Amino acid sequence: MGATRASIFKSRRLNERIVHTLSHLLLLLGAVTTTLPLFWMVSASLMQDWELAVYPPRWIPERLMWENYGRVFTVMPFARFALNSVKLAVLSTVGTLLSCSLAAYSFARLRFPGRDKIFLVLLATMMIPGAVRLVPVYIIFTRLGWVDTHLPLFVPSFLGGAYGIFLIRQFYLTLPQELMDAAKIDGCNPFSTYWRIVLPLGGPVHATLGLFACMGSWNSLMGPLIYLNSTELFTLPIGLTYFRGHQWAKVDWTGLMAGCVITVLPILALFVLTQRYFVRGIVLTGLKV
Repeated sequence: MGATRASIFKSRRLNERIVHTLSHLLLLLGAVTTTLPLFWMVSASLMQDWELAVYPPRWIPERLMWENYGRVFTVMPFARFALNSVKLAVLSTVGTLLSCSLAAYSFARLRFPGRDKIFLVLLATMMIPGAVRLVPVYIIFTRLGWVDTHLPLFVPSFLGGAYGIFLIRQFYLTLPQELMDAAKIDGCNPFSTYWRIVLPLGGPVHATLGLFACMGSWNSLMGPLIYLNSTELFTLPIGLTYFRGHQWAKVDWTGLMAGCVITVLPILALFVLTQRYFVRGIVLTGLKV
């Protein structure tokens, strides 16, 4: 009987190890597949032009062409474009966090007539495609005189967004009600409770939404392409089109890859710095409805 139990235990351990090994192999395969384009982009940014046209493709440059990165700052006003992108990313992130956290606190902790119905209407707006809103919103900004300015690219973030409000609301619902009651007993009004209690405790979900908002603004191409006409207002996604030249001109692929690498680095660094909060915010959000 003991030998049978021991064999069953060994069989289970063997199966667990096999599953564990296969899972890690699949994860490793996914990681390699995901990072392969990034590795090629970095390698291509250090190649000579003729190396990109050879077949089979080269993965390692024959000679490191660091001057490709220097050309990024001579072909176009890259520093100016980067400053514009940083400005819009910061303003969009701050506006998104402030507006969405306030609205989420109202839906999660305040009681007022029609709260749940208003929240359902808010969620329903997520089903409206962005292309449907494009023309009406452009007409509004045109009449406001905001075209060819940065205002259309960050002011809407101060008006909230359905996805951000939903994400933060789900996290706020997981906070103990006893904390709100204690704050009320100590004399805090609803805004003081939000500012002193709820906002500091929402670090993980705020980091998550902030990362999403920053990445969305940093990588946005459609908005700047529609609203900006002056070169000095361009952001990095539009600025990278400088390397594509004109319709019949030669495309500077190595310069384009170098510009893409420089553009990716800030977002990659931001993700590494906020990864702990990002993962925690994703795990804890949505535990309570």
